[in-house]
Amino acid sequence: MSNISKLEFPALNISGENYMSWTANVKRHLKSMNVLETIEEDNESSEQDNAKADVFLHKHIDELLQHEYFNCDNPSMLWEDLKSRFGHLREVLLPNARDEWDTLRFQDFKRVNDYTSALYQICSKL
Repeated sequence: MSNISKLEFPALNISGENYMSWTANVKRHLKSMNVLETIEEDNESSEQDNAKADVFLHKHIDELLQHEYFNCDNPSMLWEDLKSRFGHLREVLLPNARDEWDTLRFQDFKRVNDYTSALYQICSKL
């Protein structure tokens, strides 16, 4: 019934809080599609490769961001705009992640799996 295709990974949300994991996922997928160079500045990618990367990027950003970047059909320009908008979040989130790491205690969890899950969540932020 719905024409909405399933996303390969969560879309970049409007707040950008998942920007770091989103960029890693995008790079992996663009590389697997042989179009990673399309997000680099001054690339000489074919029009078809640029279109493929552009569709992929727009598909994996929040709907409000899609409206904001509706007229941007250059994947390199879109990548740089998103980087300048959300790229600083690592510096903002890092102190909080370090604090979580410092206060993480095994005895605060009932199961080893819960502790391991919390540990990996913190590591993904670092």
